[in-house]
Amino acid sequence: MSKSVDKKLRVLIVDDSAFMCKVLEEIINADPQLEVAGQARDGRDAVALADSLRPDVITMDINMPHMDGLEATEMIMSNHPRPILIVSSESREGAAATLRALELGAIDFVPKPSTGIDLDLKSIREDLTRKLKMAAKVRVVRTAARSKAPARPRATSAGSGGAVEFALGSGVRPPMVVIAASTGGPAAVMRLVSGLPKGLPAAIFLILHMPATFTRQFADQLAEVSSLPVKEAEHNEAALPGRIYLCPGSHHLRLGSTGKISLDSGPRIDGYRPCADLALDSISSYARRGTVAVVLTGMGSDAAKGTKSVKAAGGYVIAQDEASSTIFGMPSEAIRTGSVDEVLALDEISTAIEKRVMKACRLAPVGIS
Repeated sequence: MSKSVDKKLRVLIVDDSAFMCKVLEEIINADPQLEVAGQARDGRDAVALADSLRPDVITMDINMPHMDGLEATEMIMSNHPRPILIVSSESREGAAATLRALELGAIDFVPKPSTGIDLDLKSIREDLTRKLKMAAKVRVVRTAARSKAPARPRATSAGSGGAVEFALGSGVRPPMVVIAASTGGPAAVMRLVSGLPKGLPAAIFLILHMPATFTRQFADQLAEVSSLPVKEAEHNEAALPGRIYLCPGSHHLRLGSTGKISLDSGPRIDGYRPCADLALDSISSYARRGTVAVVLTGMGSDAAKGTKSVKAAGGYVIAQDEASSTIFGMPSEAIRTGSVDEVLALDEISTAIEKRVMKACRLAPVGIS
């Protein structure tokens, strides 16, 4: 009896640059688990070939003639969904478009090197092949509903007839919410943040695995859907309640004993920078029982050790469930530690955060007895 041969993952390359197609083809075909199924030079070809070839995964450029990568991604994910990996520039414009593609259903991205030199481009080999294999395993669904950003929420109270303002009890140290995510994280975080109420009396920290250029742009995009102010965290600034702090992609984030943010560009920890474990450990040391950890979709195990620190300090841990996660790696690893208090669908997490913050602070809505 002959040995069965493992089926290779078939990749559709979409890029209007013949040079880029050639280099991507060489990288993909050099991996024994991957093969190029076809090439498309613009978005229209991409949509047609995604339907006819049924590839396991697609690499998608953004800037192309006739139909760009955003429109192609939206059409593919709305009609004949396939896992899509964006290959895009790290410029401000490229970062904005890439983040938009992730909203539309793309799984992840690989930044294009700025020089375009052959040797420089091949430096993405490991990242590209790893993410292609991961993306091919994702269960994709039609995502036409993602084409519009979630409506900005208004915090309301039954019978109050309007927005609710929250206030901390006298002498209460404000709680700290730490949200960690990786693959699938930008879209998940945007959805979660859009559901948090105005004036929520907690400092909220976002720890995502993405380059610095992307975090700067992502902070701007989050501000468009958030009822809370959003900014990139700065070294030595005080962490104040009612604000969202996004950790720069080039730094680790810690919280000092005085409640001030510390950023450092030290080496990666367990392969990550920023490292969620590091942030969770220092923030839980400061906020103790007022810490709320949220572990969202992502590949790997970052945040798992940190949730143990949160639990040991008396804090609360929430993990995203498998059904709503793009990749269940990070939530699954956190759950394995035994530190998770709730496992929830993505759309339930913002309400759970609000309830836990209110409980931690013994809050009362202003003007309501």
